[in-house]
Amino acid sequence: MTDPLFSVADQVVLVTGGSRGLGRAMCLGLAERGARVVIASRKLDACEELAAQIRGSGGEAFAAACHVGDWESLDRVVADAAGRWGRLDGLINNAGMSPLAPSLLETSETLFDKVIAVNLKGPTRLTALAAEAMKATGGGSIINISSLASVKPISTAPVYSAAKAGLNALTRAAALEYAGADIRVNGIICGTFDTDAAAGFVRNADLLPEVVRPIALGRVGRPDEIVGAAVYLLSDASSYTTGSLITIDGGVSG
Repeated sequence: MTDPLFSVADQVVLVTGGSRGLGRAMCLGLAERGARVVIASRKLDACEELAAQIRGSGGEAFAAACHVGDWESLDRVVADAAGRWGRLDGLINNAGMSPLAPSLLETSETLFDKVIAVNLKGPTRLTALAAEAMKATGGGSIINISSLASVKPISTAPVYSAAKAGLNALTRAAALEYAGADIRVNGIICGTFDTDAAAGFVRNADLLPEVVRPIALGRVGRPDEIVGAAVYLLSDASSYTTGSLITIDGGVSG
């Protein structure tokens, strides 16, 4: 029997970047626990496939096309999510991109703009829009998926590191703005997880020892290992938690 304190049953939760990786794991995990998930990403076919899988298992889900870097299109995504079941209880700003660049000098303006748009601009706008929708039904919870690179910047992805550091600051600022409306805003700082996006090094036998060397648990994370934190932050268990950044990295040293 589910502990009511950690219940997400009947919550309507919008997850960006929800068709794969950590987003997919959270959509599946939340749906298994009774949440109604709105799966959003640029790849609508993949979102629809996952939504069908969830519905086939008895859950509730629907797919929404969403490019989080397209400011003007985000109004429609939030309106669709809130309109589907008459409310919006949760938003997980999960979509992100972390292309590598040889150096700062070789980082183009186009690359810079794309990384900032997806990792910071989009979450900023979605947070504002979702908060307005949540106010109509008495509050909610917003979760920003950040990265260990935000606090331990990496030289091969400096703009990504900067964007995620900005997301951390946004989390704390938005928590202050929306506290009076009973909307909590928190972040999860993620370490290395075994996702397709990280496959180039986490599934490379030659590179893996160096990847796990600073990790206390001696391994990379499974995508489903983020679900517990998401459930906590969406549920009443975190009713006094806002403006916080929870680190899930297996115990990275240094």
